[in-house]
Amino acid sequence: MGASHARAYHKIPDYNIVGLVSRGPARRQELMDQIGPYPGYDDFEEALIATQPDVVSINTYPDTHASYAIKSLEAGAHVFLEKPIALTTEEAQKVVDCAVNNNRKLVIGYILRVHPAWKKFTEMAQSLGKPLVMRMNLNQQSAGKNWLTHKNLMQSMSPIVDCGVHYVDVMCQMTRSKPVSVSAIGAKLTEDVGDDMYNYGQLQVKFADGSVGWYEAGWGPMMSETAYFIKDVIGPKGAVSIVESPKGEDSQDIDGHTQTGCLKIHHGELDNAGEFVKTDEFFDTSDEPTHDELCELEQLFLLDAIQNDKDLSDHMVDAVSSLRIVLAADESYKTGKTINLDY
Repeated sequence: MGASHARAYHKIPDYNIVGLVSRGPARRQELMDQIGPYPGYDDFEEALIATQPDVVSINTYPDTHASYAIKSLEAGAHVFLEKPIALTTEEAQKVVDCAVNNNRKLVIGYILRVHPAWKKFTEMAQSLGKPLVMRMNLNQQSAGKNWLTHKNLMQSMSPIVDCGVHYVDVMCQMTRSKPVSVSAIGAKLTEDVGDDMYNYGQLQVKFADGSVGWYEAGWGPMMSETAYFIKDVIGPKGAVSIVESPKGEDSQDIDGHTQTGCLKIHHGELDNAGEFVKTDEFFDTSDEPTHDELCELEQLFLLDAIQNDKDLSDHMVDAVSSLRIVLAADESYKTGKTINLDY
């Protein structure tokens, strides 16, 4: 994600990269070979002092998100922060409070919010009536460097937390209703992760309007690629689905995680003879942005917020709320109990 966002900053004229921070020079050099030479740093704090940036883009593992964001905001920088915002709801709220107190913009990397097809998907779901049934997953069969990345991520959080914030956020947008409870199941399918970690999980969330949703995520070399990509919403008036498989070669391909191909809307209305009034409709989304283009849209959103002083209050509240829901799912898995969400 850091490389994708760096390419976006490099491309947008209103941004000027003043430094690249990574865990080692080899990673930076690979990126510099693509976008040109920029000052490189191994240490975040050193880079923050040396460059005095207007914007800091944080694309590290989740355990450093909150601390890096707070240091950046207190240094006077606006922040783009990859999801999830933090490891705990309390940390996430501290990040938001810091942004507000320092009058800085904070944008969380919910890439589906800028995706034209996903925005259309959400709009269509909102036309189906209430309650909604939302069914989503993103299982990833991973090996090599992708499995290494997943194992590193699972040092701090499970797949249903790390990926789940995206799709729970979408569910909240679709229902526009308060989530009231969360339950979850899961399984540890590998010894390559810690004793308290699991690499497969499914959460179920209930909303005040009667809507329900589930999200499933699993990572690892053992994961099946049968039905690994499901995005489907049902309401009283019909259903809308992302019906084509991702266009990537397999579930490891990051471009395939956001690509849709086609949206299908099913109309549930019947005539007096009990037959469907309308046939299913298909909406072509083959001209959708690539992953890097979506990252560019995210950075243009941040730029607009800075230059035009846009109010991001709802954006930040939603980021904390979606994290709270997936962390409750994690608690449900560990305790075996349904977690009531008291706001």
